Amino acid sequence: MSLSIETTALRKVYPGDTIALHGLDLHVGAGDFFGLLGPNGAGKTTTIGILTTRVRPTAGTAVVAGADVRTDPVGVRLRIGVVPQRPNPDRSLNVLENLLFHAAYFGIAHSVASARANALLEQLAIAEKAHAKVDALSGGQQQRLMIARALIHEPRVLFLDEPTVGLDPQARLALWEILRALHADGRTIVMTTHYMEEAEQLCDRIAIVDQGRLLAVDTPAALVARAPGGTLIELTLDGDAAPLLAAALALPGVSSGDSQANVLRAYSASGGQAIPALIAVAEGAARKVTNIRLASPNLETLFISLTGRKLD
Repeated sequence: MSLSIETTALRKVYPGDTIALHGLDLHVGAGDFFGLLGPNGAGKTTTIGILTTRVRPTAGTAVVAGADVRTDPVGVRLRIGVVPQRPNPDRSLNVLENLLFHAAYFGIAHSVASARANALLEQLAIAEKAHAKVDALSGGQQQRLMIARALIHEPRVLFLDEPTVGLDPQARLALWEILRALHADGRTIVMTTHYMEEAEQLCDRIAIVDQGRLLAVDTPAALVARAPGGTLIELTLDGDAAPLLAAALALPGVSSGDSQANVLRAYSASGGQAIPALIAVAEGAARKVTNIRLASPNLETLFISLTGRKLD
């Protein structure tokens, strides 16, 4: 498989001995839509920062589109496009001028840049905003402008850091369609997200990361297949759940489980039928059940089984 990105033992330690990455090994194939899925603080943004040369790794190697981030950062930047978590266009320029200015940074002739810019604005359905100031654009339109800016120099790899954060559901779905179209054109896309559905809907392969460690990487279907069997039953209690775990695991039909603070989780092959018995266990320990949640095997149940907590 031809690789667009390869990292080996990638490590990042910030001042104060804060470890953001604990030796990350990633392989992203050419043409892949690859997702980094994890909660805030998992190390996703640090990883993107290293791969886009904005953050210098403490140890390990990272090669992007054939260029090493340590020894050839200029080569990396020529080969990549970056869509930041929050749009950061030049607000003194209009939409088209933002694209032309960015193209000039890469030494692209004005005539070529103008043709590319207008084509991108058409492709991303904001051509009518070409001469509008950035502040006149909605949040979704500003994010489309960021994608156009990232693509103006025709990069080989496109990075998106939490691209739909802050967008309303309609704008998010519209952006999904744009990303699907870009992927269909054969572009390699790497996206960070903490939205389960977003990763599952868009990505060919997903890496689940937490606390700077790679927990799992595979196709969405293969990851879901690794989720603990049965229905997840999650009971929120009015006190510590840990003392109840042993009794819960001894119940018929409960295959596994865990506890965290006041939350008791059990996986049951019999679905919700185990709920009355779990409630009885809680009441027997003088705990009141304040909430009950059920979930079929999915990326979230896999994440919970790997980390012991939900993806917030």
